[in-house]
Amino acid sequence: MATIFSRIIAGEIPCHKIAEDERFIAFLDVNPLVKGHTLVVPKREIDYIFDLPDAELAAMNVFAKQVAQGLRQAIPCKRIGVAVIGLEVPHAHIHLIPLQAESDMIFSKPRLKLTNEEFVEIAASIRSHVTL
Repeated sequence: MATIFSRIIAGEIPCHKIAEDERFIAFLDVNPLVKGHTLVVPKREIDYIFDLPDAELAAMNVFAKQVAQGLRQAIPCKRIGVAVIGLEVPHAHIHLIPLQAESDMIFSKPRLKLTNEEFVEIAASIRSHVTL
């Protein structure tokens, strides 16, 4: 059964896409911890990130770095936090989270409720700063 991320990649479920190449996609988390919370996902469905072959894991991190650089330019923050949890969706992914404080990465805290217009605006701003 396809994961929700595979369905997003296939275009069956809409997303607020930030960047994409032949192997990876980045899009806004629909339940963000902070504005700009972005997910980087391999297009190939694999459950556990450390089951990726070394070259693919390295390429995913380089892709995430490029997205993080654009994210940092678009969203005022001190750093971009990186988290790999992998329990909520059985498809490897990296969370990129704009940080003002360490508490911005507490996954058990309440998530933001953003309007579609806010998501559209945030995604467009980040996209304008990402160069692949």
